[in-house]
Amino acid sequence: MLRLWQEECVAAALEKYKTSTRHFSCQATPGAGKTVMAAELTKCLIQGDKIDLVLCFSPSSIVALGIKETFAKHLNCSFDGGMGAMGASYTYQSIRFLDDAFWNTIRKYRVLVVFDEIHHCSFDDEGRSNAWGEQVITKIQGFARYTLALSGTPWRSDSVPIAMAEYTDPDGCLLCDYQYDLRRAVQERVCRAPKIVLVDSEQLSLTEGAEVKKYASILEMLKQSNASYRSVIQNESAMTHLLELGVNKLNEIRQSSPEAGGLIVAASVQHAKTIQSLLIQHFSQSASIVTYQHENPLEEIEVFRHSNTQWIVSVGMISEGTDIPRLQVCCHLSAVKTELYFRQVLGRILRVNKASNQEAWLYTFAEEKLIGFAERIEQDIPETCLYLKQHTKELRGFTGKAEVGVCVRTRGAPLRTSSSSLNWHDLEAQSTGQSTSTLSQEELKLGQFKQRVISAFF
Repeated sequence: MLRLWQEECVAAALEKYKTSTRHFSCQATPGAGKTVMAAELTKCLIQGDKIDLVLCFSPSSIVALGIKETFAKHLNCSFDGGMGAMGASYTYQSIRFLDDAFWNTIRKYRVLVVFDEIHHCSFDDEGRSNAWGEQVITKIQGFARYTLALSGTPWRSDSVPIAMAEYTDPDGCLLCDYQYDLRRAVQERVCRAPKIVLVDSEQLSLTEGAEVKKYASILEMLKQSNASYRSVIQNESAMTHLLELGVNKLNEIRQSSPEAGGLIVAASVQHAKTIQSLLIQHFSQSASIVTYQHENPLEEIEVFRHSNTQWIVSVGMISEGTDIPRLQVCCHLSAVKTELYFRQVLGRILRVNKASNQEAWLYTFAEEKLIGFAERIEQDIPETCLYLKQHTKELRGFTGKAEVGVCVRTRGAPLRTSSSSLNWHDLEAQSTGQSTSTLSQEELKLGQFKQRVISAFF
């Protein structure tokens, strides 16, 4: 049975496809069920004798496999590109290696092409397009019978516009044909209402050579010293405390939902191994690990999806599009600090399932950017993520790491924003143990911890 938003989006797409415009764009919050919506739209087009085949592209093998399984189930047919199949699922990386016979198929037949997480493809007229975006524009856009672009976080971390996207002028908002935001998803119980816990530490001391400096918070230390955020997330005391919060919360949830699981995003393979060791040896938790170095990461994730293992530790393998509904707790220990990645990771714990407990908790440290991301979580597309078309030439030489993206509007609709409920809660626990992680001649010792809880949509 389709969700209301999925029915609305399918109807809107079918209506638009009746016109001369054959492209449809949908922005739906992570965890809302975009793939099922796309599969239902495909089914309607097949039943209406509007298309012969459907081809799907997505940013990773994990997501491509999920799309393949969903389409095969929904269409009740093979979806592996073989004899008798209605289509196939590919990664954007594979576009460069597809032969002429593949592209002739798009020209010869009536094909629907689905682009999942289209923000991975960039295109403009000034030579800054990526390879995926160029292929989408030159080989697909003008030849497919219909195209469908999907994204949960439709902005980029550079200054280049998204392929096939249409922006307003001069305010630079991305125009979407259908938008489904997190607020409505929470209200309709399609997604869980997230709670974000920002963990801080008072009375920090940082030893640099013979000099010892004291700081009142993590934020103050990062601003006033040469210490990096990695020195925090790799600090044994800090990791142990953050993991303890996550473990306690997962144990609490599992009392009523025994299959609930937790995700930890780590900064490196060695970091992930250290975290897994802490979970198993210090907290007596069951924990699997999946990284880009694994021979069969898809199998590792699939095993975890259907197991009762408490935690999965990931390095770059579980972010956008990975569907594991039993995940309800996340510890964000990655060194990646972009709003795009933060929201994609948060989306992994927002998918509703049939469990009695539907809480969603994300734990991270009170670093400046992460604080801002958490405070803006009720803004479906943050105002900080503007893509201004008139500034494109000025940004051509931009080499910084600031987040640049877009605001999004459904055609004819205003942009909605709101504020979150913020509360500080001091913790009694003191840190135990010292850092085993150093920055050359530096040693970081953390003091008393405290946490700030951001409860969204309550």
